[in-house]
Amino acid sequence: MISLAAMARRAAPVLACIGLLAVWQAASLGLKNDSFPTALEAIRAIPDILGDKESLVNILASLRRMAIGFGIAVLVSIPLGLLMGRSRAVASFFNPLLMVIYPVPKAALMPIIMLWLGVGEATKILVIFLGVSLPVIYHSFEGAKAVEEKMLWSGAAMGLSPLQRLVRIVLPAALPEILTGCRTGLVLALITMITSEMIARQSGAGNILFNALDMGQYDTVYAMIIIVGAMGICLDAIFERVRAGLVRWSEPQFDMPLSFS
Repeated sequence: MISLAAMARRAAPVLACIGLLAVWQAASLGLKNDSFPTALEAIRAIPDILGDKESLVNILASLRRMAIGFGIAVLVSIPLGLLMGRSRAVASFFNPLLMVIYPVPKAALMPIIMLWLGVGEATKILVIFLGVSLPVIYHSFEGAKAVEEKMLWSGAAMGLSPLQRLVRIVLPAALPEILTGCRTGLVLALITMITSEMIARQSGAGNILFNALDMGQYDTVYAMIIIVGAMGICLDAIFERVRAGLVRWSEPQFDMPLSFS
């Protein structure tokens, strides 16, 4: 039987969203500004967007770009972060480069990347890759650095090569920290995806949003914001379930509920 506390914990995110919509509705009715539609008007515009074939194609194109950029970033960043965590030489080489790139907003790089690659798919995917890679590298680095030396000594005594120790000892031990970085990267992938599509406007959810803003369709603008937010919640919930299954052995007694999972 589910306890009252467990029910309240599960209902908390839903209640928070309902409260936010209620505040939005009251603020819109109070301000009476044409550019600030009510929450109900925005919600009523959602079926029109999702029922339009072209809009669905644009949203799916956004998700495809996001998946490609996120996937490439994970494949590159995890090995690099692990190597940096276990090799001082590798960390000394890459750390200055990352410290130069990290503070720069990825949207600020868009004009330069567009000069190099044009306004096609590669530009948007590269921006998503840059946004995701840094937190994944950092958390992989921290996870690898925290592995106890005696575990590596035991592996060496058993005849494992440095690569085998990295894959069979460091990677599993650092996995909880790595997945935390991937979860952060997933949110950043969504943010950079929308930003890149609003700047290099050809297709995607960001393009729908900006076109609606240009035409004064403010209910559509806010409806797209709700859709993007819902996408973020769903992706985070799915990833959190996968993460919890992979590293259940390292779960804390209490975790902040960041999603509906």
